[in-house]
Amino acid sequence: MSDAGQDAGGPSWRPAVLWHRDGGRLVCDLCPSACVLPADGPGACRVRRRRGGVLETATFASAVRHWQPVERKPLYHFRPGLPTLTLAAPGCTFRCDYCLNAPLSQYGRDADLPWTGAAADPAALLAAAAARGAGIALSYSEPGLAAELTLALHQAAQAQGGAVPILWKSNGYLTRAALDLLAPCLAAVNVDLKCADDASHRRLTGAPLAPVLATLEGLRGHGVWLEVSTPLIHGINDRPAAIRATARRVLALGPETPWHLVRFLPEHRLAALPPTPPALLADAVAMARDLGLRHVYVERALGDAGRRTCCPGCGAALIERGRWRLTDNRLHGDGCPACGRPLAGVWS
Repeated sequence: MSDAGQDAGGPSWRPAVLWHRDGGRLVCDLCPSACVLPADGPGACRVRRRRGGVLETATFASAVRHWQPVERKPLYHFRPGLPTLTLAAPGCTFRCDYCLNAPLSQYGRDADLPWTGAAADPAALLAAAAARGAGIALSYSEPGLAAELTLALHQAAQAQGGAVPILWKSNGYLTRAALDLLAPCLAAVNVDLKCADDASHRRLTGAPLAPVLATLEGLRGHGVWLEVSTPLIHGINDRPAAIRATARRVLALGPETPWHLVRFLPEHRLAALPPTPPALLADAVAMARDLGLRHVYVERALGDAGRRTCCPGCGAALIERGRWRLTDNRLHGDGCPACGRPLAGVWS
């Protein structure tokens, strides 16, 4: 894929996938916003633009490159302890009020945010990951906007024998065409399900909920290992009825779908709200388990017990985690050494 030009002090633009012409209009097919691109101008995400008669992307790049365990994505049921090379290109399809990574994700929407990405070299990234027996994770911003980089990483991984898994931490806001193109490239995805009702979702993100629910079902249908994260935010999605409604959405994906409850910390446009109380997180875990979810986690605020994986059959402790890292794995193959019950996940 060749460069299509670089703005002074800004991104290097390359040809994009997932768009079509409608007469004289150029329509983006990546996310459900379906932007009609203005002449030589960007879409709502600000990192995909029309240039002449084609669509280009700025996200064949990364502003982040560091090593983390897979537990930090968070992915708890995918190859515990796997190191990951984490990448992130500026840009997002959402405008979340609580975004911890707004200086990266909101590039282009805030004129004061500089471009921080550097061009990505898929072959070099794959070689670095393969040398450490690692995966590659796209996180912090929205990896769906890095469709072209995801495809290139997958192609490079396949050329090297497919030993390097490609992982996402995503908001799930994709069209069906994008999902069908990209899901075969992905080994595992953690999707943010902010809440279970459309009004709250629009308030938090600026986008409707239905496409996210469709992506959750679609990823499951494509055989991608799926985990779900939900921040509990005061006055928005932290009431018992709201927690149960979101838990039911996760339960519909299967009772062994891991659900990560995230402690909200005041940030961005919600800096005046209080952090999530640990007692509320503990109550939410109990509610979700009462409804039938077998693996409910809290990575912070409840200590090691909140991150522990137990056998849903006999209750034996199987996997122990510190904050964002594996400390003990007692699985025997893919099952419990005490009762032999298989544990849902990807373990090797």
